[in-house]
Amino acid sequence: MSKLVNDNLYETRNNLIEDIASLSYAQFNNRPSMNKWSIAQVCHHLVLVEKASIKAIAWGLKEIDRSQKERKKVHLILDRTKKIQAPKIVEPDGEPFEVQQIIELLSDSRKKLMTFLSTIEYTSILTEKSVNHPAFGELPLDQWIELIYLHEQRHIEQIKEIKLFID
Repeated sequence: MSKLVNDNLYETRNNLIEDIASLSYAQFNNRPSMNKWSIAQVCHHLVLVEKASIKAIAWGLKEIDRSQKERKKVHLILDRTKKIQAPKIVEPDGEPFEVQQIIELLSDSRKKLMTFLSTIEYTSILTEKSVNHPAFGELPLDQWIELIYLHEQRHIEQIKEIKLFID
C-alpha cells in the first residue's frame, strides 16, 4: 500500500477521533431529526463500512478474473449534494453508543484493516482485481481502500453539520 494512502487513512481517522472525543453522551447520540443519523450512528456506520470493505477486498483477491477494470472517480464521494443510500449491511444500530465505545470500535476495525492489508504480498494485485461496489459498480481493489478514507472524510463533514444543529 502506498505511503500516501496509508497517511490519508491515518490522518482522516485522527481527524474523526478529534471531532468526536470531547462530545457528551447527549451530543453524540442526539439525532437532528428522525430520518437523520446521530453522530454515534455515523461513526458506527464507518466501522461497519470498514469491516465490509475488508471482506470485499478479501473476496476480490480470491477471484480468478484478473482483467483490468476501469478506474472510477472515487473522489466524487466527497460531493455531499449527491445522496447515497447506505446498503442494509452497513446501516448503523439505532441504539445509543458511548463515545469511548465507538472510539474502541473504530480503533479495532482500523487495526484489522491494517493487519489485513499487511498480509497482501504483492500490492500490485490490488489494481488488477475488482469487486462490485454498491455506489461505484465494478471497482479495482486499490480504489476500495482509497474509498475508506474518502468516505470517512465525507462523513466528517456530515458530523460537523450535525454538531452545528445540536449545539
